[in-house]
Amino acid sequence: MSELLVENLIENEAPAKKERYYVLDIIRGICIILVVLYHLLYDLSEVFGGNYAFFRSEGMDLFRDAFVGTLILLAGISCNLSRSNIKRGVKTLLCGMLVSVVMLVVMPASKVYFGILHLLGASMLLYGLSAKLMEKIPASVGFLGFLLVHMLTLGVYDGYFGWPGLFMVDVPQVPKNLFFFILGFRTGHGAGDHWAIIPWVFLFLAGTFIGRYFKEERVPKWLEKNPVPPLAFIGRKTLIIYLVHQPLIYGILWLVYKI
Repeated sequence: MSELLVENLIENEAPAKKERYYVLDIIRGICIILVVLYHLLYDLSEVFGGNYAFFRSEGMDLFRDAFVGTLILLAGISCNLSRSNIKRGVKTLLCGMLVSVVMLVVMPASKVYFGILHLLGASMLLYGLSAKLMEKIPASVGFLGFLLVHMLTLGVYDGYFGWPGLFMVDVPQVPKNLFFFILGFRTGHGAGDHWAIIPWVFLFLAGTFIGRYFKEERVPKWLEKNPVPPLAFIGRKTLIIYLVHQPLIYGILWLVYKI
């Protein structure tokens, strides 16, 4: 969100208010650095034959979901600070398609059918089309409701709805096609970077209700402070960093390992 925002992975295209919440930029900056480091480890481990057992651990999966989930939540928050979520959604989806094409050329073994940019673009479009309806829901109710649905659908890919230890219901069998894979079901498709609509769109929508507090300036003033300018700067360049980092990492590692 600063030079009045390039549309970003999670930024608003052009802030509707002059205040800027730099702490959101800083958190976003930290998260995109973690994304870059994660993809560096992915390439080292899965593409160039490194033996990093910890990378395939459940703990690493939880850590990845935490920082990418934070980016998704921030994207939802930013929808309330944007003038045109439909326009941003279309542009973000186009960027996602560009990533799919580049990955198909550069790393054909790691196809991207529906990555983070596809998810965010689709979520922005959904919110843009339903914002008037969403506004009728109280912010606290909307946030808690969508957060709960997100948590209850985390296991859909693994075949269940609910929460382990409380209740679990088997999800119905679905056709083994790409549509249901993108929707969030296990269909046998493989992908190097996959963020399905279910459960992640619900986390995005939960963020849109938090964003209402920012839009109405009902948040602490310290969120407007910028204690770490370099991280805030990185957070404002999330989209360009995301678009170039994986081909760049792959190219550097290829030079190191192949020459």
